[in-house]
Amino acid sequence: MHNLSWDDLRFILAVAESGSVNAAARRLGVNHATVLRRIAAFEARNGVTLFERSPQGYRVAPGARPLLDATREVENAVFGVHRVLSGGGAELHGDVRVTSTDSLCQHVLPGILAAFRAREPHVFIDLVSTNAHLDLARLDAEVTVRPSTKLPDGLSGTSPAKLGFAAYAAAGMPLPDLASAGWIALGGTSARSLPGAWVAEHVPRERIAARADSFLVAGDLAAAGMGVTPLPCIVGDADPRLRRANALMPMLSVDLWVACHADMETVPRIRAVHRALVEGLGRIRHRLSGRDAAGPG
Repeated sequence: MHNLSWDDLRFILAVAESGSVNAAARRLGVNHATVLRRIAAFEARNGVTLFERSPQGYRVAPGARPLLDATREVENAVFGVHRVLSGGGAELHGDVRVTSTDSLCQHVLPGILAAFRAREPHVFIDLVSTNAHLDLARLDAEVTVRPSTKLPDGLSGTSPAKLGFAAYAAAGMPLPDLASAGWIALGGTSARSLPGAWVAEHVPRERIAARADSFLVAGDLAAAGMGVTPLPCIVGDADPRLRRANALMPMLSVDLWVACHADMETVPRIRAVHRALVEGLGRIRHRLSGRDAAGPG
């Protein structure tokens, strides 16, 4: 058995959590070649394969996950030593990749993450806006903020708020015209959302005027007068070009989750970002629900 050191293990953890050699090099403050050399040397010295290389980046090899879990325990222990030596005040540092929908990335998360960054200037936030569900188990992201009826297996999370949805149309559209208005349906992964499913079930095909794979795009189409569309209230209520059309669709709501892979929830920087998001979303839960602004229309 070769002697192990934290210096070796932190290179492994950086690549595993970053998903690429370049990102790991930036996090560690070294060059790309140094990371490759340290990983290759560790694998050769210990007769293991740590990562699967692909055009999309580095993914932890299935057989290496127990080693990665043990490495995270070492990281926690090392940080624990730092906290003891500094009276419990060891600063957080490193990258945390957060993924969420385009609606939440544009309308909700920037303020929460900016406040967190002001408190923890050594944590670098990589915010990924996508309506696809990234694979946290394969370290495509460390933390996700998603509306969902339940969490997938293997994820650990908290739901601090509900995300409300209502129907919206152009602000200048008279009430009588709403009854005969076309609808903007949802496509792509958004079609599987709660409001996407409601439109598919309740709006006849001949009433569909257009389809969009993004709530933000659907909102722009509605504002241009193309028809009625369901939107997160946090999006629709903030747009002066839009008005609610409550008579055409009941308000819907779904749990808004902040989640990470169960294996990563004890990593200090990830736990800190998770907590900041839960607290930040909890503070605006009434606005997220959309109930406060509900009215006739």
